[in-house]
Amino acid sequence: MRVAYVVGTTTGGTGRHVHMLAAGLARRGHRVVVAGPREVEEQFGFREAGARFVEVPVSDRPHPVNDPRAVLSVRRAIRGADVVHAHGLRAGALAALARPRRSPGDPGRPGTGERPLLVVTLHNALTAGGFVGAVYGVLERIVARRADRVLVVSPDLGERMGALGARDVRPAVVPAPPLRQARRTPGEVRADLGAGDRPLVLTVARLAQQKGLETLLDAAAGPWESPAPLFAIAGEGPLRGELARRIAAERLPVVLLGHRDDVPDLLAAATVAVWASRWEGLPLSVSETLKAGTPVIATAVGGVPGLVGDAGILVPYGDPAALRAAVRKLVADPGEAERWGAAAARRGAELPGEDEAVRSALAAYARS
Repeated sequence: MRVAYVVGTTTGGTGRHVHMLAAGLARRGHRVVVAGPREVEEQFGFREAGARFVEVPVSDRPHPVNDPRAVLSVRRAIRGADVVHAHGLRAGALAALARPRRSPGDPGRPGTGERPLLVVTLHNALTAGGFVGAVYGVLERIVARRADRVLVVSPDLGERMGALGARDVRPAVVPAPPLRQARRTPGEVRADLGAGDRPLVLTVARLAQQKGLETLLDAAAGPWESPAPLFAIAGEGPLRGELARRIAAERLPVVLLGHRDDVPDLLAAATVAVWASRWEGLPLSVSETLKAGTPVIATAVGGVPGLVGDAGILVPYGDPAALRAAVRKLVADPGEAERWGAAAARRGAELPGEDEAVRSALAAYARS
């Protein structure tokens, strides 16, 4: 089978997921091509996974001039494919517009090279409003009405796509990669962060609007009993300057760690890991935390409740008091934290792995 993946600008979970699928299919003898911006090949190395890479300028924002060119580039890249699997709303809409029309008398069978099956995985929900939100609403309708199958990372995304006319909506299987062992002891990590004997509250997230970090800072402001926990945020993004200014102005017990390649070390040292997100699908960082056996506190949004199950504490989005109370519960009682850590480890062991994800994708590629 010939499978073409279309991916847009990504620096995280989407790129890793496509790399995993491409490698899994290549090992099974399928012919794989990945079409996307040059920087995603430089970061994720799809060629090393056994795929052919074709550079396509898929930007992260709609553009009236560049998008028609991108459609033509995608059309060339997917020529001859039996299945086109696009990841993300932008890539999905471009792939839908690029897919050739079925010629008269062509039933669209695999191998005809005329009408490939179009599968789109949606990894994120729309959280922006105004003009950008309106444009992305149009892209949603294109994907819903033109894709043969839509894979979603949360029930609310599935309901939305179904309401927009999607014919076949299925849950996506997006596992985290195997978690490597920590290379440093928790004591070494805590000393490096200047945590001392204070509880360490870790957040792994892009510094962006979706992640609800303003609520996290509200919760971190306290009040706390001594010693107050240290909140550490690992990640980069457009809100870094704004967050840093607020942390300094209010003297919050928060440190911005920037991009880190030692997340397993941070998880092993953390008392608890926290997400205050507006919305999440199947966040790989939460999956990694469960596998590490670190207690989880997260907002009950998107796909998080289904991912965490009863192995973590879920709080409403936008409620800093509830978030603070959940953190206080665990940092004040080591036994309670240990129980939630054990529950997280059990849940982490139950999560699907790479083989399940590849099998799920192949099932979505089958023509019924």
